[in-house]
Formats: sequence, C-alpha cells, structure tokens
Amino acid sequence: MEQHQNPWRFESASIPYENPWIRVTERRGLNPAGNPGIYGTVHFKNVAIGVVAMDEEQHIWLVGQYRVPLEAWSWEIPEGGGPHGEDPLIAAQRELLEETGLRARHWRPVVKMHLSNSVSDESGIVFLAQGLEMGEAEPEETEQLAVRRVPFEEAYQMVKDFGITDSLSVAAIQKIRLMMLEGEL
Repeated sequence: MEQHQNPWRFESASIPYENPWIRVTERRGLNPAGNPGIYGTVHFKNVAIGVVAMDEEQHIWLVGQYRVPLEAWSWEIPEGGGPHGEDPLIAAQRELLEETGLRARHWRPVVKMHLSNSVSDESGIVFLAQGLEMGEAEPEETEQLAVRRVPFEEAYQMVKDFGITDSLSVAAIQKIRLMMLEGEL
C-alpha cells in the first residue's frame, strides 16, 4: 500500500485540556497549502472495546444507556475501554462481565477500526464471544444500564432502521451478518 508524508508542517503544540480519559492537543504551523493553520487532536487514553455476545440460539446482548454527549438513549453492544498496553481480550472479558454478567469460553476478534480519524486517534476492537455462561453484572458507578437479549436478526434490523447508531455496534453487527452470509458462523 502506498505511504505518504505528512503535508502539515507543525511549529508548536500545546495541551489546552486533559482529564483521566482524554488529552486535547492543539498544533500550530503551516497547512498543506502553506498557509497558517491549526489542528486539534483528541487523544484517547483507552482503546475502545466492544463485544458481540452470541448464544447458541443466535441471540445477542444489547446494552442501553443514556449518552451525555449525544443527549440521547443509545442501544449498543457491551462496550468499554482498556488502557493502551493491556491485552484487549482481558478488557473485553472485563467489560462483558461488568455490563451483562456474562462470561464466555470462546473469543475471537471480528472488527478493528479507527473511530473518528479526522479529530481523534481513538481506535477500537470488537470480539465475538460465544459459549456463554450467565453470572451477576457489575456495572461501574457511572453507568445506569438496561440489558436486553435479542435475536441477532432483530439487532441487525435495528442497525438498518437506525435504532442502533453507535459506530462500534454498527460495524460489529454488520461484520457478524457478513460472516453468517459467508458461512463463517
């Protein structure tokens, strides 16, 4: 694949904001046309983690919660974050247990993606979890969750009808659907 050099020429960088989850960097310099410009980047301190937990009947678990940035309720696959450097599988196992109470015997990565590469460096990975065992959910204190077990086709229809709009969830559900059509599941 062809590689290109960065057309921006940055002269300075500052960090106007940082908290435990993100850091905002503002770079100043010359844009690709040679004119003065700025570029802001949101650095995420965690890798986004998602899990499609699928049982033998091809039902999956969805988690609903109010998303403050959107000011709206959102149905999603179980999701969370894992610190850079942590094995993403360990983070996925932890998030699935926290949000649904489920443990899985079989895991495989199905999606790796950048989530908004024009303004952030956030990356994500989604696992398919199978061989499920039910336990007790352990949500974080910042989460007030609703959990639903739905037929996979219902979740897929929710994606098609814009009832699920979360990027990791949309990509993962569509990927699982493709895997089913290609006989990989």
